Amino acid sequence: MSNTFSPPWTPLERLDSQLKERGFAALQPADVCRWASTDPASLADLRADWEGLPPDEYLRDGGNYRRRRHACFVVDGPEVQQTPQRPHWQPVQYNALHGGMQRWFAPMLEGTVSRPAWQGILKAMAGVASALRGPQPWFVEAHQFRIDTTDGIGRPTPEGAHRDGVDLVAVFLVGREGIKGGETRVFEADGPAGQRFTLAESWSLLLLDDPRMIHESTPIQPLGEQGGHRDTLVLTCRAGGFQGDGVV
Repeated sequence: MSNTFSPPWTPLERLDSQLKERGFAALQPADVCRWASTDPASLADLRADWEGLPPDEYLRDGGNYRRRRHACFVVDGPEVQQTPQRPHWQPVQYNALHGGMQRWFAPMLEGTVSRPAWQGILKAMAGVASALRGPQPWFVEAHQFRIDTTDGIGRPTPEGAHRDGVDLVAVFLVGREGIKGGETRVFEADGPAGQRFTLAESWSLLLLDDPRMIHESTPIQPLGEQGGHRDTLVLTCRAGGFQGDGVV
């Protein structure tokens, strides 16, 4: 891979302080394992669940390049409770392309959400959110994404640079094959600072203090005739309830 910038890795011991200071932090896969109390083999076992994701039927740009599953959880300290399947909803303020609509995605597989590695990821995510905002129940939405080059180009963030309207966002690079592009860009919401880099290692992680940071990922293109794809796991933590509670 050429013409890419390496992520500004954060030592795990400085994760909470760097999030407070800079608004974002990036963890290498080995530190993700320590953070989530798991091991590389357990994370690698999760990757198979990205095969066979169903198409996203809500893309308003007419594309066929995104596949996904979705699930919601409430994490309160050591307790993790999956909620009944619900639609994903965002206000137009945060997603001009797909905001204001209830999007019912296929649920995550039981074999995925029951794995100890998955439970460890959710608890670690809620722990970071509590360090940032104070201990409380966290309403977590999980999105499994595959962006492919079926259309010749795939757009990880078709809505453009954005915030998600939550307290904390986590973007895991699960894997990438046969592509170029997919650069991550983060910017201060109320300042001039920004940074660009490429998550290339499986299970590397970007964490974002969402009220302070805007983010996007650039389009991907195939490296060869066979095409390629980029798999990610996106988690969002929100205090007080899920976005869209009460929306009919």
